[in-house]
Amino acid sequence: MDSNILLVVIGRKSRFKPIWDAFIEGRYRLIISDEITYEYEEVLQQHSAPGVSAIVMEVFIESPDVIFQHVYYNWNAIKADPDDDKFFDAAVAANADYLVTNDTHFNIINESDFPSVKVISANTFLELLCETNEL
Repeated sequence: MDSNILLVVIGRKSRFKPIWDAFIEGRYRLIISDEITYEYEEVLQQHSAPGVSAIVMEVFIESPDVIFQHVYYNWNAIKADPDDDKFFDAAVAANADYLVTNDTHFNIINESDFPSVKVISANTFLELLCETNEL
């Protein structure tokens, strides 16, 4: 889940809030690396109410559904925005089912056969969650 998706799923009035709720309920696991953690924290501090970043980071630390993935190889796959590589690299390292983003820079990934990571939008992920368990 990239940073922009994190921002929209924690919004109390966001239509994507069920994605966050499903995470809290243990319905999927979230893969993060040190670099992703730093970006999440920075983005939350800049774009959310005071204290939200600390709460979300505490949830991640305590959750059994967070996989802290060490990235051993940088694929440099997102040429249009190399800062996004951290999400792809973690997804590859952890053999993630999906990389959830609405960022079009990730479209290049779906055109590549290797390494294989399925990039899906927040809408698609929400639909998948709804199909597997009524939200």
